Amino acid sequence: MPALLAIDQGTTSTRAILFDERGRRLALAQRELPQHFPAPGWVEHDALRIWEDAVDCAREVLRQAGLAAREVAGLGITNQRETAVLWDRATGEPLHRAIVWQDRRTSAFCEQHQQRNEWLAARTGLLLDPYFSATKFAWLLDHVDGARHRAARGELAAGTIDSWLLWKLTGGRVHRTDATNASRTALFNLREQRWDEELLEFFAVPAALLPEVCDCAAEFGHTEPALFGGPIAIRGIAGDQQAATIGQACFAPGMVKSTYGTGCFMVLNTGAQLRLSRHRLLSTIAYRLGGTPTFALEGSIFVAGATVQWLRDALHIIRSAGDTEALAGSLQSNDGVYLVPAFTGLGAPYWDPHARGALVGLTRDTGIAQLARAALEAVGYQTRDLMQAMAGDALLPTELRVDGGMVANDWLTQNLADLLQLPVVRPHTTETTALGAAFLAGLQAGLHGSLEDIAALWQAERRFEPRMPRERAAALYAGWQDAVRRVRSDY
Repeated sequence: MPALLAIDQGTTSTRAILFDERGRRLALAQRELPQHFPAPGWVEHDALRIWEDAVDCAREVLRQAGLAAREVAGLGITNQRETAVLWDRATGEPLHRAIVWQDRRTSAFCEQHQQRNEWLAARTGLLLDPYFSATKFAWLLDHVDGARHRAARGELAAGTIDSWLLWKLTGGRVHRTDATNASRTALFNLREQRWDEELLEFFAVPAALLPEVCDCAAEFGHTEPALFGGPIAIRGIAGDQQAATIGQACFAPGMVKSTYGTGCFMVLNTGAQLRLSRHRLLSTIAYRLGGTPTFALEGSIFVAGATVQWLRDALHIIRSAGDTEALAGSLQSNDGVYLVPAFTGLGAPYWDPHARGALVGLTRDTGIAQLARAALEAVGYQTRDLMQAMAGDALLPTELRVDGGMVANDWLTQNLADLLQLPVVRPHTTETTALGAAFLAGLQAGLHGSLEDIAALWQAERRFEPRMPRERAAALYAGWQDAVRRVRSDY
């Protein structure tokens, strides 16, 4: 049976997973990715470390499964989106650490040009915010010695993590990306499906730096034979949230998924229609196949699982993320304690880069259990923020499909259903991001004939129905809204 290999390069780790053609996991390898914080609000990654870990993990899963490169029908890449890399075309060496999607160093430029928001949204579906890649590319060109001159001479390349990995995997022969990653740069025209000359000029990013934009399922090239003992065809690429949308089989308009990892990202399929948000959500590409884009609305929460990491690594009040489930469940209620995890500002629907985190409602009785529960509840409250915005823009979905490492926590997932007053469905395979990348490679390889074939493979593991009275959920959410008001920069 042919296998499908996925490289899943995330914000806090790099993984490789080997699947069979039905999406069943055969092997997994993972490496934790160190975070670099050179200044307040700045977040960087070592691009070479990302590359080395990706290769190591891919080699490891092939060893675990006892498979040779020739037995892999295709490789799919999925990645943390918006993170920007600038590298030398001749040597393949990065000129600077990668600037991560969470990074806020370009806030001043974005604030200076807020009057261009409507113009930008009409072309890209995005807002003018440091989150997106364009200002990161410009910063690298302006702050790396000689970079602008070298870029003008054609010596440099720039891209998101998928492009960086593709360049390295193919030995520097291929500089491509897919439409979903391109749609997150703030340089890609959604209506015309191309890099936009006026946007490139506005952000001062030369077109020659950027990769060719392809469908999500395409022939992206072959890996260098020496890497894995033979060439492997690279046949699928999608940004992590779009890959999870595919892995969750959200192929019909109105279907919605939410992924809970470092951040939280909710994606609502809007079909062939590009729908611009009236509630400060993002319009984006869910996937593009056969040259035809399917669009989506997306809400982005910057900090979800990262809050639990903070409890573990900064406060040292838990030993592992799994501790939070028992701590949260030990309380009947949280007695008005709220944690607003605006460590890098607030994402959708607030888009406030200057907001900062806060604990609200502390009393003498507040302890570790309350803090752990508040961290998990914050995920639910932020999800309700997004769901209400989506209901205002489109329609209220009938259920929410969830995935990501956090949803293994039953308390958190039940709390989501309670706060949203919607059924929450956890799939049998929660590694949906990697699975979506593998399915894209399978589509291109001919192992899957259509999206309908992929949808038939999706299975629910558990369905969480709301238990909390609607009035109680509304009262808790009102307390959250008050806590958010206190941390807003305009409070």
